[in-house]
Amino acid sequence: MARKFDTGIDGEQNGESVNGAAVNAGTKRRSLIGDSLTALFAALTAAGAFIAIPLPFTPVPIVLQNLFALLSGLVLGPVLGGAAVALYLLAGAIGLPVFAGAAGGVVHFLGPTGGFLFGYLLSAILAGLIAGSPRTGRQTPLWRLAAAALAGMLILYAPGLLRLKAVLQADWTKTLAAGLTPFLIGDAIKTVIAVIAARGLRKGAAKALHG
Repeated sequence: MARKFDTGIDGEQNGESVNGAAVNAGTKRRSLIGDSLTALFAALTAAGAFIAIPLPFTPVPIVLQNLFALLSGLVLGPVLGGAAVALYLLAGAIGLPVFAGAAGGVVHFLGPTGGFLFGYLLSAILAGLIAGSPRTGRQTPLWRLAAAALAGMLILYAPGLLRLKAVLQADWTKTLAAGLTPFLIGDAIKTVIAVIAARGLRKGAAKALHG
């Protein structure tokens, strides 16, 4: 009887070991995929820097970074999306040419567009908080994605305009004319694109992370 009892205990312990190993393997897999998605969206945001259209009446160019920063939060959620933009900002801070016009360096955080760089991080986090992290078997309502995208696009203007006003030493009329009004139509189009793209991309991210 003792031998049979011992064998039963050993079998339970072996089963627990197998289950524990499976859980650890799943956790490592999700962590690796999460890191990969974070790096991917950081790279996409950096790629947006190479499409910059300067405007003669303002130091703020038309760029695609805000679109990809917004998508980072909409698709990955606040943690991974925020991490993606933080990684992008870190790359620029150490000198990699990932800011508008293929520029890099800490000095750009102090320039007229430095506030918008910090705004990208706020955009990803806020959009991610409203949209939520992607989950399998759960589709985020379109209205919620739209609200997240709109809030994320608007929040980046807060630090952006404050820094622009300080550097230009201008009043709010001139600041808005240089940093807001010329970009409203383009950013509205980007917001719509982000919502449409996020619906499909969130499904893929959920499947990769939790499937």
